Amino acid sequence: MNKIIYFFIFLMVSCQSVNHIQNGILPLKNKNAITGNEFVKKTLLLSSNERENLIAKEIIAGNFPNFMRKWEKINVTLTLSDKKIINAYYYVLPDYLMIGSDKDFCRMPMQPKTAQKIADKFNCFLSTRKICNDIYKAAKVKLEPYPLTINRDSLLTFYQHNQIIENQRKGRKGLIAGIKKDVVISSAISQSSKPNRVAIYGWHKLDGTPIQPLYTGHVDWYVDYSHGIRLVWRTIYIDGKPMDYTDVLNNPELSSIICDESECNFYAYPYNKNEKK
Repeated sequence: MNKIIYFFIFLMVSCQSVNHIQNGILPLKNKNAITGNEFVKKTLLLSSNERENLIAKEIIAGNFPNFMRKWEKINVTLTLSDKKIINAYYYVLPDYLMIGSDKDFCRMPMQPKTAQKIADKFNCFLSTRKICNDIYKAAKVKLEPYPLTINRDSLLTFYQHNQIIENQRKGRKGLIAGIKKDVVISSAISQSSKPNRVAIYGWHKLDGTPIQPLYTGHVDWYVDYSHGIRLVWRTIYIDGKPMDYTDVLNNPELSSIICDESECNFYAYPYNKNEKK
């Protein structure tokens, strides 16, 4: 009887954590918010910095589809050196950051500082290589990557690639993967001899292998159509106990739950927190 009671208590706590994420964090959309197509037209002739500012403004204001408000649970099991088994889980958005409505949206590549600003506002962090791999394993919708080679950094190419993905998706719903390279946090940035780097990884093929290995060759202002931003809720649950992701990364025994690098000491991309919105 006690085991049954404890089981239902655990379920209640788990459900409460999901409801808290869904109802208390992500802002509601303004009924007059512009669509994805309208955003592309509005920003087509703007500078990259002007566009980045508007991307942050729209997403922070809640201008994204309602289906993006449903968090997906990722379960992870870790066996420690003493053979103890750790059961952990965390929550991720079902798709990459986008602007618009459920019927008219565009997945929006962006600079890491813009992504980090949004993540901080939503109490989230950016994905890691390990998280990308675990998301792909858990994904309900897996699509074949579709590389483009012309005008890779053009906003029109961003929109074109989004439409290609939608044609592939064919209305299927749920956690999706295989459609973008992730902008990730990685110790490769702090270890690099070159300043101002962005780390990208992923774009898994249907056999599970990523097209893009972990790479920091681009400067942090570089953005192209293939980049995607996946937000991860910053609370990681370790055997039911909530821990901040930075504490998990700092824990030698637990860091491998969300990080598979030899060092896990890069937590967030820097940006000017005092700049005007």
